Amino acid sequence: MAIVEIKVPDIGDFSEVAVIELLVKPGDTVKAEQSLITVESDKASMEIPSSHAGVVKELKVKLGDKVKEGSVVLMLEAAGEAAAPAAAPSVPPAPAASAPAPVAAAPAAAPALASEPVARISSPVAVPAHEPTAPAGKLPHASPSVRKFARELGVPLAEVKGTGHKGRITDEDVKNFTKAVMSGGARTQAMGTAPAGGGTGAGLDLLPWPKVDFAKFGEVERKELSRIKKISGANLHRNWVMIPHVTHNENADVTELEALRIQLNKENEKAGIKFTMLAFVIKACVAALQKFPEFNASLDGDALIYKKYFHIGFAADTPNGLVVPVLKDADRKGIVQISQELAEMSKKARDGKLTPAEMTGGCFSISSLGGIGGRYFTPIVNAPEVAILGLTKTFMEPVWDGKAFVPRLTLPMSLSYDHRVIDGATAARFAAYLSQVLGDFRRVLL
Repeated sequence: MAIVEIKVPDIGDFSEVAVIELLVKPGDTVKAEQSLITVESDKASMEIPSSHAGVVKELKVKLGDKVKEGSVVLMLEAAGEAAAPAAAPSVPPAPAASAPAPVAAAPAAAPALASEPVARISSPVAVPAHEPTAPAGKLPHASPSVRKFARELGVPLAEVKGTGHKGRITDEDVKNFTKAVMSGGARTQAMGTAPAGGGTGAGLDLLPWPKVDFAKFGEVERKELSRIKKISGANLHRNWVMIPHVTHNENADVTELEALRIQLNKENEKAGIKFTMLAFVIKACVAALQKFPEFNASLDGDALIYKKYFHIGFAADTPNGLVVPVLKDADRKGIVQISQELAEMSKKARDGKLTPAEMTGGCFSISSLGGIGGRYFTPIVNAPEVAILGLTKTFMEPVWDGKAFVPRLTLPMSLSYDHRVIDGATAARFAAYLSQVLGDFRRVLL
């Protein structure tokens, strides 16, 4: 038996995260990839798994500690010399999650899936979920059970006044805060006036969620939402409520582009490279983002942050829900490399092996229903991005060429955007330019 150090693996772009739950104690027997602690950043909560199986000898962290990649979590008496490879946190944030989200209607990430704290959107709380236990300076004084209760309700502990011993927050404090928010009377003293892009989404004064005993009407079955759906649902709820959405619909003639895609697939069949329409759309979107930089920006209070890099998120369907992997530096990559990375990241998403770093940093997201059907829809903007493109299934339609109607392959596109940043005329120009690029892909070179 060897004593090994279990360390925090790669947790993405977060320099430090707070320990909010201890899931094991000295003497416990753990399996490889079993969760040991829960940490939380200002964007997401995630569980840190064990890279080995064995018995916990000593914990090196306590509640409230800040840890980062490489920090020692505990000392473990390993059960064998063969160790499982260090796993990424089991719950990736959304871009934003990331997320994706995405999600068919919008990647949340998501989150792009995207990556926000877990909260139940079915809760009767009248505010969108947000960072319930993210420490703002000093960690709120509360037990793990109270923190879990607050996360389920979407309650920000930093804004709850504790009535317990030495200001400790109790279950009753969380309940009273929730009641106050539902009645529209809480959080005003803590919030002040929030600038554009920095609001909390509170004070909507909505009716509480209806509570119904469905079983009295017939047979029912209850299934808990997966953590990915909880995260993406909370992100989507917040984004839909806080962002003034407008959706612009446009068609693109992809007849020649589809012929090129089929030709490339035949030529590269032996090499195992599969070209999808999404790869071409990503490259076309980069060209449009370069021409219209407002779409490659994010709100920061009363300022707009223009990004000089081009990271594109795309919705990936998985057994546990939709997530939003982010393809980095798409402007520096060709169609071949983009196609290969899309295939690799999609497989990792289906297998649940995406790391947080692979789901953060997105500038613009694409949600595609092309393999299913539909004509148009309203994708939800994946905050802090300001726009998202929705794609549906291509269809043939007759188009007048000046002499006769000819069959053309048409790709329906739905562009949702944040109206605080982008006006209708700019959105129409962006969509029209994107349609032109897809209609004549040589424009990507311009």
